[in-house]
Amino acid sequence: MSKSDRTAVLFTDFQPFKRTIMKQIPIAAYLISLCMCLSAAATTAAEKDFEPVSGQAGKDVVWVPTPPSLVEKMLDLAKVTPRDFVMDLGSGDGRNIIAAARRGARAVGVEFNPEMVEYSNRQAEKAGVAGKAQFVQGDMFEADISQASVLALFLLPDNLTRLVPKFADLKPGSRIVLNTFGIPGWEPDQTAQAESECGAWCSALLYIVPAKVAGEWEFAKGRLKLQQTHQLLSGSYEVNGATVAVSDASLSGERIRFRVNGTEYTGTVKGDTIEGQPSASSGAPWTARRVGS
Repeated sequence: MSKSDRTAVLFTDFQPFKRTIMKQIPIAAYLISLCMCLSAAATTAAEKDFEPVSGQAGKDVVWVPTPPSLVEKMLDLAKVTPRDFVMDLGSGDGRNIIAAARRGARAVGVEFNPEMVEYSNRQAEKAGVAGKAQFVQGDMFEADISQASVLALFLLPDNLTRLVPKFADLKPGSRIVLNTFGIPGWEPDQTAQAESECGAWCSALLYIVPAKVAGEWEFAKGRLKLQQTHQLLSGSYEVNGATVAVSDASLSGERIRFRVNGTEYTGTVKGDTIEGQPSASSGAPWTARRVGS
C-alpha cells in the first residue's frame, strides 16, 4: 500500500473518532460549568450569615423569640432607664438587650450558641446601639449577674429554679422581669399583659429582689423575730415576756413594712440595720439592729 493510500485510510478511520469527540465537547463543557455553579452555590451558602429559627434547640432551652410588644411591656414593667444595667441570660437573637439599649441602658446578653452571639452583635450594629449592647458567649448558669439592676428573661421554670440563689444575691431593689413563666415558689410583685401581636406570649411578670431580713432584730427594747419567703414576711415581737404577732408584713426591695399591736412601721433595710421612718401611727423615727451581727 502506498503512502498516500495509508494516509487516506487513517483519515477515513479518524472521522468517526473526530465526530465522537466533537459531540462530547459540549457535554463536557456543560458538566464543568455545572460543577462550577454548584461549587459557587455551596460557597455562597457557607458564607451566608446565620439566621436563627424559632424552635431551634439550645443548650438548656429551645429558642422561641419574645414578641416585640411583650419585650416593650417587660421593659416598661421593670421601668428601665439609662441608669440601669440590664442583662439577659440565654439572650437568643438579642432583642431584649437591643430594646433596653435603645432606652439608653447598658445591656449585656449571655448566650451559649456562638452563632447567636455573632448574629446579635450584627443586629445591635444595625440598630445603632452597639455602644450600649454587648453579647458574650457563655453558660447562663455560670454568668456573673451581680452588677445587674434588671434581668429581662424568657426561661423555663426549671431554669429559673436553678437561678434562684443568684437572684436572691442581687442587690435589693433589683428587678427581674419574665416572659410568661414565673419563678416557682416566688409570687410576682406585679404582672402585666401585652396588648397586641403577642400570640401565645402575652404575660410579663415582675419580681423585685428583697433585702434579707430573716432572723432576730433588737427593736424598741424588745426582740423582733422575722421569717421570710422572698418578699413575704411573718414573725413576732417579744417584750417583757409577752409575744405579739407581727401582721401586714412585706418587703419591696429595701423597703420594709409591718404592724405590731396595730401600729404601722415602715423603714429601709441597710445591711444589719433598719432605719425606720415616722408613720401616722408610730409617730417617731425608729431603728432595729440585727442580733448577732
